[in-house]
Amino acid sequence: MSRALSELLQRVGGRARPVLGMTLEPAAALDLTAGNPTLASLDLADAAAFSAWVDAVLARAGTSVGIGRWGEDRTIYRISPLFTGEAEARSVHLGIDLFAPAGTTVHAPLDATVHSLGNNARPGDYGPTVILEHELDGTRFWTLYGHLAPIDTASLPPGRRLAAGDAFSALGTWPGNGGWPPHLHFQVIADIGTHRGDFPGVAVPSEAERWLVLCPDPTPLLGLGEVRVAV
Repeated sequence: MSRALSELLQRVGGRARPVLGMTLEPAAALDLTAGNPTLASLDLADAAAFSAWVDAVLARAGTSVGIGRWGEDRTIYRISPLFTGEAEARSVHLGIDLFAPAGTTVHAPLDATVHSLGNNARPGDYGPTVILEHELDGTRFWTLYGHLAPIDTASLPPGRRLAAGDAFSALGTWPGNGGWPPHLHFQVIADIGTHRGDFPGVAVPSEAERWLVLCPDPTPLLGLGEVRVAV
């Protein structure tokens, strides 16, 4: 079913509305892996320093939007025992990150129903989180939005209907967004099971193939144009 979802997204991604209330073109792809030597000397637990590094990289690339790639095996998760406190550290990213200024509005890419909300407040976690449920061409799936501003739960109750393009939240600031530079973690989920307001966004490398099938590449829903390689 999840491989079929990936094919569906490829076919119908052009129907999607922009996820952020700003243009994503051009965007710059950030390298958040161990192969980026700059990260070795950066205190990633210092959100101000991490944010300043992101801003500087985007400025050099001539854009205000950064892309953190799906499927990337990252070094940045060493900041939190949330990812390192297991027998095998979790490091493979299951969504796409869109780095943009705090306060940028977040929109439903497709018609949706609010599935659940959460405030995942542990250091390094999602912070305020929204999960939307979609049905497209007879296929049900979910999208997760993490690192948001505080959520007005009264105006966004589970079961509320959203039309494609409706704004429902905004990007948060640290430390309220989990302690990260302002960005949106955007993830597609083929089978959410019993999860509510939360879902794993990072996998252990030994199980990455299975998780990347369950959470296929969200890129087709973003309508990305030019993506520059950040330096």
